[in-house]
Amino acid sequence: MASRAGPSSGGGSSRSAAAPSARGPGAQGTSKSTSDLILRNALRYTISAREYTLLHKYVISRSRTLKKRAPTVDTVQRMMEGDGAGRGRGQSVSDKTKGKRKAAGGSKDDEKRVVKADDYNARAIRHSLRVFIATGALMKLWGLVSAKLAGRKKDSSTATQKKQPLHKSPTLRLSLSLSTILLLYRLLFRFFTRLRAHLLDPSAAPFRNRNPKTTSTLTSPFAPAVGASLAGLALGVYPSQQLRVSIAIYTVFRALEFSWNCAEENGMIWGWEKGVNGRPDKMRTRPAWWGSWMLQPFAFGQLLHALVFDRECFPISYGDWIFKYSSAYIHQRPDGFPISIQWPKVYDIVDSLAEMARLNWPTFISPTLFPGKEDVLPPTLTAIAPLTSGAHPLINSLSCATLHPTDPSCTRTFLTFWLRSFPPLTRFLLLAYSAMVLPRFKAIYHFPLSTLRYVISRALRTSAFATGSIATAWSSICFFQTWFPRTFLPTQRFFLGGFLAGFWALVERRRGRGVFLYSARVSVDSLWKVGVKRRWWRAMKGGDVWLFVMALLLTGVVYERDARAIKEGSWRKGISWVRGEGWRDWSVEEDEEEKEEVEM
Repeated sequence: MASRAGPSSGGGSSRSAAAPSARGPGAQGTSKSTSDLILRNALRYTISAREYTLLHKYVISRSRTLKKRAPTVDTVQRMMEGDGAGRGRGQSVSDKTKGKRKAAGGSKDDEKRVVKADDYNARAIRHSLRVFIATGALMKLWGLVSAKLAGRKKDSSTATQKKQPLHKSPTLRLSLSLSTILLLYRLLFRFFTRLRAHLLDPSAAPFRNRNPKTTSTLTSPFAPAVGASLAGLALGVYPSQQLRVSIAIYTVFRALEFSWNCAEENGMIWGWEKGVNGRPDKMRTRPAWWGSWMLQPFAFGQLLHALVFDRECFPISYGDWIFKYSSAYIHQRPDGFPISIQWPKVYDIVDSLAEMARLNWPTFISPTLFPGKEDVLPPTLTAIAPLTSGAHPLINSLSCATLHPTDPSCTRTFLTFWLRSFPPLTRFLLLAYSAMVLPRFKAIYHFPLSTLRYVISRALRTSAFATGSIATAWSSICFFQTWFPRTFLPTQRFFLGGFLAGFWALVERRRGRGVFLYSARVSVDSLWKVGVKRRWWRAMKGGDVWLFVMALLLTGVVYERDARAIKEGSWRKGISWVRGEGWRDWSVEEDEEEKEEVEM
């Protein structure tokens, strides 16, 4: 193939002059062709023709040195031209985009030329390499930021530690896993799409007649999505750690959400209303009380129970955040307290509450009223003795003596919790939501008052939801010991208290969906670990990988069935990009084209 790369053949000419007998007239041409082939493949797998055009326009053309050494746009176009054969839905411009060339940028001829030059396999490899590099860079950056925030400093002991081998590095394996998933998904999706097209061709009629079941499976419109989901097995490249489990649970939740939306919008959940003629003509609407907030009572109940009895199955960061705003129930060492006596820590108090439940909530004997009485506390609860030894004499509940020893009123402690926790939590959320609104500078400029009202109302609602939930979880312990018999649901009370705390989600039911789903994902992860620990079920090796595969399968099927069931436009574009169809929202473009056809 002819090329205008020029400078790459200088070394070959000098060697040819030194040994003219060893190399004939075609030696320089052979070296030049090899150089062109290497340059062509390097360009094809690193940058597209359109991207090189933009790079040349804004960067290369402004530097004389780069402009002199770099190939021209026309040269790159010719070097990257492919045969364009075998393009399916993910390889070339689909019929759906007719009349929409302006949305993609450039004229119709320019788009045809770029699509022809940009081969499907080269584009898949190029994007996979970019995912590999971007994931590695983000993981390194996250490691530096988290180390800085945590205040960790490298000392001599850390420096002497043996470095981890490269092939065992989590960063490398995560990058390799995600890039491999993308590459395999595109290749498998293309393979099954082309296979389906071949089987639907009239020339494949004999095969269809001989194998009806196989044909019906492979010619299904969902076959490419189902086959491509096997790419999710590449998640197993990453070691079995919490991050892999979190990725699997997140994708499963999203897939179930998409499936629910698809079923709901097609009348499979709430049904249809019958019209005058007795036939269904109107789909029933969702009840006003229905929503993701209903997950919170079950999630909070499970999490509170796991925190008390199965702490190794509970996310510690989640618990640390709760204890940070629980100063009314978790008391620090008072000033002047003897150093020789150990003050109970946070988890010492939680362990003592669990032991109280196992002992059927023993009664509290005040050391102030009965100073000479022995065995005031059971032997397994001596860790909280510094708290209960100075408890108010009017307290008659052991949990109250542990959680609020200086105040005999549970109601007053509940109100004190609100006064101590609500203001700082609101300030924190105001800063967080303000930072989230900053990128939307147009909304701030044009609608400053409504934006400010949105930030304040959102911070107040979320703060009320969080403060009320935590306060209810703590206060329910004292409430149940006061009003329930000692042997009535001694350990299940924590689940019931968390269940009641979850109803505070009603305050934020309209905009708290992200928080609700996060709590539900954390609860599912915790519940699975509790079940494995207590042998309710057995852990399956690589089960999280298979869950990830099933999530990809469901998402692909829903996208093929009804792309509008995926509410977020960015998600629809992302799925289209993963399939190799470009960063396009096909559902919106189809609607616009149908409207244009109707108008014409």
